[in-house]
Amino acid sequence: MKLLKQITNPILLPHWSQDLLLAIPRIVCGYLLTVEFGSPKFGLPWSPPDNGLGLFEVAFWFPQDVAQYGGVFALLPGFFAWMGAFAEGVGGVLLALGIQTRIASFLILCTMLVAIFMQQIDNGLWNCLAAMGFLWVGLFYMILGSGRFGVDYLITKNK
Repeated sequence: MKLLKQITNPILLPHWSQDLLLAIPRIVCGYLLTVEFGSPKFGLPWSPPDNGLGLFEVAFWFPQDVAQYGGVFALLPGFFAWMGAFAEGVGGVLLALGIQTRIASFLILCTMLVAIFMQQIDNGLWNCLAAMGFLWVGLFYMILGSGRFGVDYLITKNK
């Protein structure tokens, strides 16, 4: 339990305006991850209805894509597809709201590493830019936490 409290407790910057400024990329990236990248492949309440996905259901095509990466991904494509889609869909919500920001950021970081090196790198560096951006945001907030403008701060401020 002590470790979870340490993981949850965000680093606060000297002035609240600095935390506010640093909350903007966290909120924007979390929103983009869940709405633009996660919801088309993972069943969420805001997923496109045309995709016909149930809650927390992975799009039929995604495990097939994951299996093409080979190695361990080919052994358990359903698991890795679900984890990747979860990291984008649910992890994006957690990131945007600042809930367990470091854990969500770690999941996002891992997913973006796979997206870069297993999916996009063969298509050229330009196609890696979105995943690289989310990777760096994930790394940044994995270290910093949510700051003052996240649920993590509200949970830990009196402890």
